[in-house]
Amino acid sequence: MRHRAVLLSALLVVSLVGAAAAPAAAQSTDAEGEAYAGSHVQFNTTGSAVSNYAVGDAVIVENVSVQSSEEARSQAGIGLDVGLSAATSIAGSAVESRTEADASVRLGFESGAAMQAHDNARGIFQVRANDSAQMVQANLSSDSEAESESDERVVVTKGDGSQGTFIVVGDGEVVVNEDGNVTAEVEEGSQLVYRQYDDGERSENDRQQEQMIQNGTATAEVYVQESAETGEDAGAATTSVVEYGQDTAIEVQSQSREEVNMTVERTQSQGKVVLTSVSESAFDNAEDIEVYVDGEAAAQADSYSAVEQSAMEGDEPRYYVTQSSSAEATTNVAIGIDHFSERAVSMQSAQEDTSTATESDAATETDSADGSDTATEETSGDGAGFGALAALAALGSALVAARRL
Repeated sequence: MRHRAVLLSALLVVSLVGAAAAPAAAQSTDAEGEAYAGSHVQFNTTGSAVSNYAVGDAVIVENVSVQSSEEARSQAGIGLDVGLSAATSIAGSAVESRTEADASVRLGFESGAAMQAHDNARGIFQVRANDSAQMVQANLSSDSEAESESDERVVVTKGDGSQGTFIVVGDGEVVVNEDGNVTAEVEEGSQLVYRQYDDGERSENDRQQEQMIQNGTATAEVYVQESAETGEDAGAATTSVVEYGQDTAIEVQSQSREEVNMTVERTQSQGKVVLTSVSESAFDNAEDIEVYVDGEAAAQADSYSAVEQSAMEGDEPRYYVTQSSSAEATTNVAIGIDHFSERAVSMQSAQEDTSTATESDAATETDSADGSDTATEETSGDGAGFGALAALAALGSALVAARRL
């Protein structure tokens, strides 16, 4: 019997180890590369590209390749005097590093570029030219069509109505190339940003946000969203932080369904705008959100321009609240912070009026047949009925123990 017990214990341990290893195996590298599957974003990584970049269920970008501008132009036979639209195919630099942390994945390319994908509702990714100018090529799905809005912005529309926007932040250019795909060239220290929208979602508010990101007025975004975890963490509020300015750092100190507290730090004193997106499934009364900066209530603005004024002219902090047109109810809050270096920002759920009288939990009053008031006592958890059940349970346990003896 003792040997049988030891064998069963060993089998149990092996089973538990195998079960624990199963989820890790699902995330492992396959023959074509390593897959990432977050709450909002999924993609594959090959030796020199990112493929099948899905936000939700929509794949607009099928492939992203990065190469140094000098090498890309040389291999394609494109001189500096030739327009960027002629660059229709680049070899792509090798992906040499990959790290995952804080709802994001960071890929390092041999050319000196870095790509960071953020697991949030916009599916934002950034390609930074950290070491020399970089060329980025994004091949689109067959049912997508790209249109240039300016030298710094290209909008892609998929057959199902979902859209994606490529934005140059800093020095560079993004175009629709001769094959109908997207090619960008960004100078050292600059970046290409991608944001994706559901069918019919991209609004004038989104265009204004894109403009602030492009011109450097908005230096970061914070997404407050519902956790995809199960069990005790199901439904909890989580955050995704996107930093566009390398001189800006945001740290979320705490978050709950009623409050998000963060520090925003910049190495320069000039004010900036922080864009936030708050999911109403993860934050109570998000539509009536209130903002505090360094413990003082910020003024509520009536436009994005008023928020930009706070940042650029440095008079006082202001915030502007709009509702998103996405399928998931979302409140967008643009916070204009008048000056830096380090500021404490708090977004709080507006408290409902709780002054209405309520009945006592211990007893409720009812009218008797003769019109007089009668108090009806509620049975507490340790009352007579509960005591009898506890006694019966204890007796049953004692009988079981006696039979084992």
